[in-house]
Amino acid sequence: MQTPTPNPNPHPNPYRFPPPPAPPPAPVRKSRSRAATAGIGALTALALAAAATAAVVLFRGDGERPPTAPADPTKPLVAGWKTVVNPQHGTAFDVPPDWEVLAPTVFSGHVDDVDPDKVLIGHTAPAFYKSKWCSIDGDGDGQVTDVRLANTGTKGAVGAKDAAEVAEKSAPTWVYAAYTQPDKSVVKWDEPKEYTTRTGVKGSYVKARSQGAARPNRCAGDGRAVVFGFKNSRGDLVAWNFYGRTGVPGAVGDALVMRIMSTVRLAGEPKDPAAGP
Repeated sequence: MQTPTPNPNPHPNPYRFPPPPAPPPAPVRKSRSRAATAGIGALTALALAAAATAAVVLFRGDGERPPTAPADPTKPLVAGWKTVVNPQHGTAFDVPPDWEVLAPTVFSGHVDDVDPDKVLIGHTAPAFYKSKWCSIDGDGDGQVTDVRLANTGTKGAVGAKDAAEVAEKSAPTWVYAAYTQPDKSVVKWDEPKEYTTRTGVKGSYVKARSQGAARPNRCAGDGRAVVFGFKNSRGDLVAWNFYGRTGVPGAVGDALVMRIMSTVRLAGEPKDPAAGP
C-alpha cells in the first residue's frame, strides 16, 4: 500500500489546473460513465473509470532538439516487456507483459462530471493495467462500467514554455480528473525534477497524488499520476503519462512506474497534426 507524501511546495501551483482545451482530434463518443476511451477514426467507445473528469493540456516548445530515435524503437528495452508506440507523437515506451496495449488510434481520457461533453484530459496509444479491476453500475441503470487499476500513454503539449511546465500542469490534472473531481483541494504534487531516460531523452517529471478523495462507490478512492514532459524529434513538447489507484491491493508501485518511464524514447518522425492528445 502506498502512502502519499505531502506536497513540498506550500504555495499553490501558479498554473493551477489548465483551462478548458481544444477537443481531441476526432469526436469521442462517451458512455454514461465519467470517462471515455475511443478509437480516433474507428470511434470505438470503451468505458473508463467511474470517478473521472479533467482537461486536455497541449503545448509546444523551443530550444535544443532532443536526441534521435534508437535504431529500432519498437524493440523493448526490457526483455519480455511490450512496446507501446505512438506514431502521432513519434514516441515509444515499454510496459510489463501483463499490461494491455491498445492501438495507436485509441484515445483514452476523462470528461467533466458536470459537463460530459467537455474532455478534460486524455492521451492516445494507451496501455492499461487490470482493465477490469473493479466494475460498477454507477448510475444504477444497469450499464456496468469497468474501472482499470492503472493507465499510461502519451499526449501532445503544444503551448507550454518547457518540459517542466508540461509536467506540472498535467500531473495534478490527471489526479483531479480521474479520482477527485469536483474537489481540487485534495490534490497534492511535487516540484518538477529533471530526468534523462535510458536512451538519452531529457525532460522533467512531476508526481501528483490525492489525499482523502471521496468514495461515493466501491471503485472510487485516492490515486496518483506521474507525467514526464520532453521533446520529440521534431522539437514538439509532448508528455508521457501514468495514473493509477493507490492504497489498494495490487496498486502499481513507484519503482515500477519509474522503470516504465525510464524506457520512454523517440520513435521516428511524428505524424501531422501534432497538436492533439
